[in-house]
Amino acid sequence: MNTIMRKSVLSVAGLAFAGGVFAGPIAAHAAAPVDAKPVAVAVQTTAPKPQGDQSHISLNDEQTANVKAIIAATKKAGLPERAAVISIATSLQESKLDNLGHLGDANDHDSLGLFQQRPSSGWGTPEQITNPEYSTTAFLKGLRQVDGWQDMALTDAAQTVQVSAYPDAYAQWEQQATDLVGQHWNS
Repeated sequence: MNTIMRKSVLSVAGLAFAGGVFAGPIAAHAAAPVDAKPVAVAVQTTAPKPQGDQSHISLNDEQTANVKAIIAATKKAGLPERAAVISIATSLQESKLDNLGHLGDANDHDSLGLFQQRPSSGWGTPEQITNPEYSTTAFLKGLRQVDGWQDMALTDAAQTVQVSAYPDAYAQWEQQATDLVGQHWNS
């Protein structure tokens, strides 16, 4: 047998042997009966971790009352805590939870209220938009129209409703909003 032929035969034989060594135990276990028992599977039911650097502000009594109003409107709408977290984070970004009236030259167009909603964009009248229950309900109505909002990153869900010039800014408030909802949801 020539050298090239011998090396080829030995290579094939070596591969067959190695395959048997590794596949043999697998094949042996495959033929064995299996004692099938149910296995517990962990399912993630909590919201995703907040994205990026987080901001935090101290709240005064009026801001805390607005948090409670947002939570009450969310419950009244029959939506889960995640909707309240998204709403509060959005309001933290838009107004720092202050129910803002017209700010004159400092105003962004005709934006008003907790969510900086605009009458000219169809959110409601100035009186409606500066009512925390109404403005939250209007925001939640928009959120409900976002397919899959429950599983989206907070900033994506908020941006889809708000259409902000700073779409990623909502994310920085997720931890504080989550903490506020945890603190006030059952109170």
